[in-house]
Amino acid sequence: MQHHRVIIRVIALMLTSASILTAQHQQAASHQPDHIMVMPGNIVWSNGPASLPAGAKIAIIEGDLTKPGLFTARLKLPANYAIRPHWHPADEHITVIAGTFYMGLGETFNAEQAKEIPVGGFAVMATGTRHFALTKNETIIQLHGMGPWAINYINPADDPRKKAQQ
Repeated sequence: MQHHRVIIRVIALMLTSASILTAQHQQAASHQPDHIMVMPGNIVWSNGPASLPAGAKIAIIEGDLTKPGLFTARLKLPANYAIRPHWHPADEHITVIAGTFYMGLGETFNAEQAKEIPVGGFAVMATGTRHFALTKNETIIQLHGMGPWAINYINPADDPRKKAQQ
């Protein structure tokens, strides 16, 4: 009989714990929207991050590039813009929204070796992949990945943050 009471208490405790966890999960989920929809007219552009050369604009679509978790942002890059060879600490997904984006692989900037990615084109740079990018006309790309987002230049002298300190 004593054995049955222990089993019943254990089952009751398990059910209570499961109920509390379910309530906590539902409460946490209630703070997250089930979905978001962002219309082009609602996109707000601001100056790009200091880690990119001057002239870039950024619009955060969802998430926060500076915090752990998924994010989606758009970058508007002017004509004749170049991002010198660099790498990222997490995978980077890029979709071209407008214009033409050019990307090349390696630790040396060589515009002639860059691959043209037209509107609708998509690229994934795996964690640590050394690459560079450029534009010939104004281009908008959508950047998606896991934060925190960072850019690490191969040549520290190419880092705009270092140039700003000089």
